[in-house]
Amino acid sequence: MLKKLIINNYAIIDHLELEPDANLNTVTGETGAGKSIILGALSLILGERADTSVLINKNEKSIIEAWFDVADNASFAAIMAEEELDNDAICIIRREISTTGKSRAFVNDTPVTLSVLNKLTSLLVDLQQQFGHLAMEDDNFQIDVVDAIAQTTELKKDYQSLYSKYKKISATLSALMEQQAQWQKEADYKQYLLNELTEVSFKENEIEQAELQLKQMTHAERILGVLQQGQQMLAEGEQPLVNEIKRLLQQVQSIAEVFEMAKPLQDRIASTWAELKDIADEFEALSGRVNLDASLMQQMQERIDIGYKLLKKHNVRTTQELMELQQQLQNDLKASLDLGEQIDSLISDKNSIYDDLVNKAKILSAGRGAVVPDFEHKIQELLILVGMPNARIKIVQNYLAEPVVTGMDEIMFMLDSNKSGQFSLLHKAASGGEMSRIMLCIKALTAKAMELPTLIFDEVDTGISGEAARQVGILLRELAEYHQVICITHQPQVAAKGTRHFYVYKNEEKDGRITTKVKTLTKDERVQAIAQMIGGEKPSEAALLNARELVGV
Repeated sequence: MLKKLIINNYAIIDHLELEPDANLNTVTGETGAGKSIILGALSLILGERADTSVLINKNEKSIIEAWFDVADNASFAAIMAEEELDNDAICIIRREISTTGKSRAFVNDTPVTLSVLNKLTSLLVDLQQQFGHLAMEDDNFQIDVVDAIAQTTELKKDYQSLYSKYKKISATLSALMEQQAQWQKEADYKQYLLNELTEVSFKENEIEQAELQLKQMTHAERILGVLQQGQQMLAEGEQPLVNEIKRLLQQVQSIAEVFEMAKPLQDRIASTWAELKDIADEFEALSGRVNLDASLMQQMQERIDIGYKLLKKHNVRTTQELMELQQQLQNDLKASLDLGEQIDSLISDKNSIYDDLVNKAKILSAGRGAVVPDFEHKIQELLILVGMPNARIKIVQNYLAEPVVTGMDEIMFMLDSNKSGQFSLLHKAASGGEMSRIMLCIKALTAKAMELPTLIFDEVDTGISGEAARQVGILLRELAEYHQVICITHQPQVAAKGTRHFYVYKNEEKDGRITTKVKTLTKDERVQAIAQMIGGEKPSEAALLNARELVGV
């Protein structure tokens, strides 16, 4: 709800403050007094662009500030949170236009872009001006209207919750299927690489160990010759060195019994003999381990050749890296299979949700269709009251092949202005005045059920008078029982229905400048102003009596 509007240095407004109440606020004044200028300033709050031509004083910036009560506006709070803006019970929106023409917007003193401002204020103000057909161009608004009448708003919320889930799972499924298609292109090649590595089946460090073993086998004859020669010299020759050392040991032992000083020498010779004997045994053992098998050498060479080829192919250096690559390929192919199972599961879930979605959409469509004839009839009755007796409204409900966010319906409001039998889209067929009155009728019928922001009607009563104007006033007053309404009017029947009456007038300043002012009228001032709307600047007693009757005093 709009609590306060402050305008400084805008067009012919020097300074102006407006504090509407929560119900029906009527704004009157002579033509050219500045009522539309006030709406122009308010449109800046709603995100319209501006330039320096609006500056009355070229040396000072223009400031327009609006205070809104947003304490119970959950949708507004959600957008504020989304935009990371501080949200209080009172939201202050400000536009500033500098002397250079630069425009800035603020929400609770935080700078915002015009797109953010427009998104926020669309939840706070609905400005219905002449030729303002935007609402009826919005398919969602037309569906919201029918849902409000059909009392299917909650059902639509349930449907939209399920639809959101359906779209989310569809997007996930699409991404996974795209990923699967990409993986499938690579799967055959990966399987070929895996088969190649699996067939070779290298063991840990096999290539490195095979290289070392093959190197040994290549020199096997020379290695065996040296080992055998060493064994021959130590243990198997005509005079084996081990045997000779043993005899020497025995001889030294024989003198050590009588020559004590030979004892250390005996110990050293004994140690040497034991060491040489052990070396001789080791020569024999190593000789037995030298492999001269040519076929084995061939097999090892083939394994090494395969290993070198695979190392080069995969740009790695060790057997361990090849084994890690093999494991990675196995994991990738398994993941591809797992992805297929996940996709199958998601397809099943999607189909199940789709069936539920279609069922809910059918119930929603039936509910909407059931109220359309009666709704058309009620709008027709109201149009007659507001001075459009020849107009015909038709609501067309087309069924869609696939679910969309609002169901499986396309709702279109059609208008035949003159009983011609030819219906056209409402937003294209209606004139500005017709559209304002049609929107008033629609909003009056849906006031209880729809969440609407502050409603502003700019001369909704243009081109009508008498009983039609009185009926417009009644509809506005009924609408204002549920929503804040601000109406600019030239009709006394409408002005009299207001719960607060603002009078806009021109004032000549001391320096000769003409500025726009506004004041809140007392009951007596209202009677006088409405009497002037009826009978001119100097109303008669009859006009004053009529005004008192309209105001109810």
